[in-house]
Amino acid sequence: MMEFWNKRFFAAPALAAAVLLFAASAAQSQSAAPEPLSAFPQSLLAVRTVAGKVVNFKIWEADTPQREEQGLMFIRELDEHDGMLFMFPGNQPVIMWMKNTYVSLDLLFLNAQGKIDYIAANATPLSEKRIGPSTPEFAVLELKGGVCEKFGIKAGDHVLHAGFKNVR
Repeated sequence: MMEFWNKRFFAAPALAAAVLLFAASAAQSQSAAPEPLSAFPQSLLAVRTVAGKVVNFKIWEADTPQREEQGLMFIRELDEHDGMLFMFPGNQPVIMWMKNTYVSLDLLFLNAQGKIDYIAANATPLSEKRIGPSTPEFAVLELKGGVCEKFGIKAGDHVLHAGFKNVR
């Protein structure tokens, strides 16, 4: 009986140490500083409305899983002609949220030809509510909240960018 007690006595601190190391590792990875937007690839993009109006934007591209996860989190200001583009070549249902995002965003859900299928306008900052249509999407464009209304951008309009099949 004494030998069993000794093994258990030494196993408990080892287990506790392993749990603490795991928790510290997880906390460190979650508290890692976000990558600056200046490190993200940038490109130009335009939205052509059904009425023929063209609105130009300078965008950052979320081109890695880490950048997709970060998106516009932690940004406190966003110009009305800036945005972020997320590409999902698998053409799948896409769900977004506003966790750690301090500015309201218009989220435009796009098909492979750049057609806007759905707009979630003025998404609530810091919300963990799931945002997105149930249909498969090829990309999501995040713009400053209210930009779609200001410039008359609506579902059915087209985004022009090299990542879509509409640019030759």
